Amino acid sequence: MPPTERSETRPLLFLGNPYRIHVDGETGGRAYCLVEAEGPRGGMPPLHVHRIDDEAFYVLEGNLRLFVGDGELEVGAGRCAVAPRGIPHTYRVESETARWLVIGSPAGFDDFVGEVADAGEAVGPEELTEISGRYGIQILGPPGMLPTQV
Repeated sequence: MPPTERSETRPLLFLGNPYRIHVDGETGGRAYCLVEAEGPRGGMPPLHVHRIDDEAFYVLEGNLRLFVGDGELEVGAGRCAVAPRGIPHTYRVESETARWLVIGSPAGFDDFVGEVADAGEAVGPEELTEISGRYGIQILGPPGMLPTQV
């Protein structure tokens, strides 16, 4: 198979934050996807667990604190951490802003991000829970809740 390059990425607004899909599932042969994310200090998604895919977080700028199961890790620029499937996790932006890459394997996270972004800024907890369920992601609690509180 010849190499492919995606020269265009569609800017998305995912839960109020700028995201870009650099490698979608189709381009990655459904084996993986690559999504770029940005967030402000304190930004934190709902506590959740992926049932189908593993996630790796590679920080480009700033700092994230990743909460996975009963552990936590600060991940700074140039560092990477993994949230394995089946283990509840969330993260929080610790710096003024942060920018990071999410590698999902197998692909699917890219489709989830696209569907939530297409639903618009008015996505509430019930709709987010419904959409995430279609991608094997279970919402366990609101933003701010940690895996140790489940």
